[in-house]
Amino acid sequence: MTSRILGYLIFVIACMAGSAPAAEFGSKGGPAPANIDEVSAVLHQDPIDLELLISFGTSKGGSAGHIALAVRGDTSSEDDTVYSANFYADRTAEHAKRFDTSDLILAIPKREYLFGTTSSLSEATVFGLDYGEIYKRSVIGVRVFGVPAQERQTLVAFFQRVNADYHRRATDADYHRGEIKYDYFRLNCAKAIGAAFKYGAGYKDLKVKSPRALRGRRVVAAATANIPTEMAMKLMSAWNERGYRMDVVLYKKYVGSSYVEPREDPKIAFKDLPDRFPSVLSLDFRREQGAYRDFDNLYAMYLLYNLGRYSVRVDAPTQLLEIEKDKEPMDYPAAARLAKDSAKSDSQNFRRHTLFQPLGKSIGEAPDNTHLYH
Repeated sequence: MTSRILGYLIFVIACMAGSAPAAEFGSKGGPAPANIDEVSAVLHQDPIDLELLISFGTSKGGSAGHIALAVRGDTSSEDDTVYSANFYADRTAEHAKRFDTSDLILAIPKREYLFGTTSSLSEATVFGLDYGEIYKRSVIGVRVFGVPAQERQTLVAFFQRVNADYHRRATDADYHRGEIKYDYFRLNCAKAIGAAFKYGAGYKDLKVKSPRALRGRRVVAAATANIPTEMAMKLMSAWNERGYRMDVVLYKKYVGSSYVEPREDPKIAFKDLPDRFPSVLSLDFRREQGAYRDFDNLYAMYLLYNLGRYSVRVDAPTQLLEIEKDKEPMDYPAAARLAKDSAKSDSQNFRRHTLFQPLGKSIGEAPDNTHLYH
């Protein structure tokens, strides 16, 4: 009798497991676009060496977003590897119990980082942050051409050194004052990427801030923190000086994801989160909605648009990736000049509170934009 009851219970459990609803498209563990490899292969045909991945902000106001670096693989068929600072590797007991804190710099396949719905690293990694970024927010990819293989190797070696320093709880590193662990203000994603180029690849003139809190007051560190978009602008200027060519890919957010990260508060579905261009530290941080008006933000958005090559999105009816737009990018000097002139004019008009049509086009904005601002 006992064996019959046990067998019946096993049967019931199996039936319940088999009838459990599958995860939705665009959710953790759910189906991903079936043509990721095909679209990625088209983009990978271009001989890019690095791709700076700038993620949009998901909070109100001028949220700073995230920044990571993809380094091309050794063979043409190999996926790039994204090196991304681990937000939860801060040595707090709360994060250690609920998140992956195995490394300070995570190494993630680029297709997984952008489009994946499962992680190859750990079940404790975060969907929408460590993988599957486009289901939570848009990502701008600044692709860099002509970077020597040795420079790419030194960047990877630096990230490995940071992880080694993290594991030994180092406090004597040349690239950071204090213990090597994640800190939102002092050792964040922007500083990790900037330090890789300054201390790893030898970009001695690159300005990487070293904020220091005074007597425990983190407001000092906040005011002088490295910001993702500002670091991106510095790196793009440095790449231009080295003669490296650049273009931009916009990976658009899939707006239909109903996934809610259970470990985050407040619990908001991805589709309902803001998807805002990551702001520099400016007065735009105080603007909860509407267009940015600060010169530095306008310049960055216009520059990235002028360098735009591709726009990639998920087609909702087919649940497939598609290259939505393919345009010829400007070269960096011309793109920067045009962005600067347009941003200067538009920021002045915003301050005058006059009705005007912006001269510049922002990344992610339709080419035939005719919006008037007051």
